[in-house]
This record gives sequence, C-alpha cells and structure tokens, in this order.
Amino acid sequence: MKSGLLIFAIVLLLAAVPCARAQAPDSNAPPAEPQEHHHHTATDQSGSMPGMQHNTQTDATEPFIEEIMQHSTPGTSAEPDSTAAPMLMTSRGKWWFMFHGAAFLSFQQQSGPRGYDKAFSTNWFMPMVQHEFGPGQLTLRTMLSLDPATVTQRWYPELFQQGETAFGKPINDGQHPHDFFMEIAALYDIKLGRHTLLSFYAAPVGDPAMGPAAFEHRTSASEDPLAALGHHLEDSTHVANDVVTAGLTYKFVRLESSGFHGREPDEFRWNVDSGKIDSWSTRLTVQPARNWSAQYSFAHLTSPEDLHPLDDTQRMTASVMYNRPLTRGNWSSLLLWGRNHSLASGGNFNGYLLESTLRFAANNHIWTRMENVDRTTELLLGKNSEPAGFDEQFLARIQAYSFGYDRDFKLLPGLSTALGGQVTFYSKPDFLTPIYGQHPAGAILFVRVRPAGGGHHH
Repeated sequence: MKSGLLIFAIVLLLAAVPCARAQAPDSNAPPAEPQEHHHHTATDQSGSMPGMQHNTQTDATEPFIEEIMQHSTPGTSAEPDSTAAPMLMTSRGKWWFMFHGAAFLSFQQQSGPRGYDKAFSTNWFMPMVQHEFGPGQLTLRTMLSLDPATVTQRWYPELFQQGETAFGKPINDGQHPHDFFMEIAALYDIKLGRHTLLSFYAAPVGDPAMGPAAFEHRTSASEDPLAALGHHLEDSTHVANDVVTAGLTYKFVRLESSGFHGREPDEFRWNVDSGKIDSWSTRLTVQPARNWSAQYSFAHLTSPEDLHPLDDTQRMTASVMYNRPLTRGNWSSLLLWGRNHSLASGGNFNGYLLESTLRFAANNHIWTRMENVDRTTELLLGKNSEPAGFDEQFLARIQAYSFGYDRDFKLLPGLSTALGGQVTFYSKPDFLTPIYGQHPAGAILFVRVRPAGGGHHH
C-alpha cells in the first residue's frame, strides 16, 4: 500500500516537470494568447484556471466556483477570489500542469534562558495536473516537503510553541517539521449548473475540511517563515491521514464534510501513516464578494495526541480573510480564532490571530502577525519527558507580535528570490520570567525562493 502511494507520488511529480520550462508571466505583462479556443491561460482576463474547459460566453460560471476548480490551495480550503497564486504552468494537449511552492533558508536567534539559535530550512512543493474526465474535472495533486532532512533534531526553535513530540518527549518552545508527504490527493468536480458545483476529495494523506488554509499556504502569511503559535488550535489537521471529503457549492456558499484518521503524524516523517477513519469535520465557507472569504468549521478529533491517547478533542475555528489587489502590489489579511475543547478534562484552550502582508512597488513585502494564545502546563517541562500521571492543564495566555520585511530579486528564470528578516516580541505573565527572562524575543534572517510573477488570479 505504502509503496504504491510512493510510486503514485513520484509519477505525479515527474508528470509536472514540464511546467518548470514555462515561467509564469509577470503580473504587469500583457495576457498571453490561449493555446486552444476553449482554454484560459494563466493571465486570461476572465480569471479562469487552466483545465477549466468551458465556454464562458455561454456558461458564465460563478467566481467562487471558478476558484474552487483551480485547486491552488491545500485540501479544499479557499481564499478570496481576487487572490493571486504564484505558480509555473503549461499545457500538453488537453492536460494542464501546474507547480507552486516555497522554500525558506533561515537563521534564527532567540533571547532568554529558553532561547535557541539554529539554521534550518522549511519548504513545500506542490505539483498538480488537471484534465476533463467524464462529466467533470479531475485534479491530481501531491505536496512534498524536505523538512525531515532540513529541520534537524526533529524541531526548530520557536519560543512558547507547543505541539507533537520529538524522541518521545513533548516539543516545547519549538515547531515540528512537516512530513515528506504532506498531501497525495485526487479531486473531482462536477458542475450541476451555472451556480452549483459538487466536489469530492480523497487523500491517503491530505487536508480535511477544517479551518482556513494552513499558515504556510496563506497569502496573508506568505512571507513569514515561522509557524503560528496557535497552529495546534487552528489548522494542524492540514496533514491528516485517510481523508475523504464531499462538498456542495451554490453561488458563493459552500458546505463540506470530511472523515479522516484523527491521530497526528508520528515522528517518522518520511512515510505515509494510516489508520481507520475515526474523526470528522464540517466547514461552511462564504465568499460574498471578490475580496472576501469567511469560514466556520467544527471537528471531532479522536485521540489526536500520542502522549494522551485517551483524550479526544473538539475543535472549532472561525476566520475572515480580506484580499485587495493594488497597483504593483497586493494586501492580504486574516482574522482567525481557534479553540480546542478537551473531552477528558473539559478544558478549553483558545488562540486568536491577526496577520497581514502588504506587497508594494512590485518587489517589496512588509507584514505582521499578532497572536494571543493559551499555553498548557506541559510548557513547564521544557525538553523533559512527561512524568507518570501528568495532568495537562491551562497555564497562561501568551502574546506574540511579529514584524518583517523582505525584497524580491529575480536571479533565476521562473523563480523569485527574496532576502528578508523578522523580529518577534513576546508578552507573558510575570511568574514565567524566571524561565523565559524579562523580555523574550526572537529574530530571524532568511532567503526565500518560490515561483515568480503573479501566477493566476482566482
């Protein structure tokens, strides 16, 4: 089973290689001519995605349905219709090949007794192919990450972060790497009319209908090299196993439901985990205007944590995204709330996030991320194992304020390379001062690489 999935992923990756020869046009360049009369190119003024082979003069599809069928976000998540996805793309006959992703090479330094210094790389790569199949559109997609090799010792430093394990111990003040296989998925969309779309998603490893797009895929966080502190309260299910999702979209409203295996990925990051479908989620997404997207989701997670196998969790999230294209730029923002409710202890743990990224003068980015998150008593353990009978409870609420800047340089064809940096300041209760110091902070310098140009617009 696992060897078959590996072969499938490799074949799909190789199939997408031709797209590397086709650079996404610069967002200021004139539209390219369509290769066939029923295809839309990446910069077609209609905004349609390659692979959507419909005559828009007689079948004017709803903008939200157009965006869904592009599938440029992980799983079945959505961003505002006006969001541009930087990618490389090309066609071979009636097949469309796309590739997008990002890689950061980072050098981080943190202050205080719990601070660490480290050089590491976080990255992800998403090849995708689309083709009409029967009455609908078939999309095959995989997402890969070399984090298991480029994030050594199974975590990178991030003050006050919590979630998952390394060498059998809870990760505190650090972020775990992603699995090599972040997604292996097939998606199928059937238009039931101009206003209605029926969608299916199946993935041995993938992203169920829960929360907004995960932090590394959101346009509002596109330049931030670090995970959000609220990751395990908001969007950590984006790498789940044995995911099946069905969704129905009417005009600007979409309702989805997923079944999946609830346990978080284990520490061995190179394989595909598996397990019975024991968890579920549902999500309502509304896109009332071109620049807006909102979602509410609820999930029941069965035994998500390896260290607490008897603790089931209920998770709720709600978010609002705003994206505004600008002359030679773009402004994207997200307001997000997530809550974990422990069914074993009855405790509630909340995370609040506001992040915003502004691209201006074509090649410059400034951004901020502000968070207010609940932390548990596990944080006090540091890098130690949990003692027998350990009871995890609420400890404190932590605030984090990040600010960053980077600038793009086109050094390689088809790729945009940025040099940038970010600083983060933390606020905490006074009783944590002996552990973290008076004013804990972090700074990071990085090089970021991803496909150049504005790609296509939703």
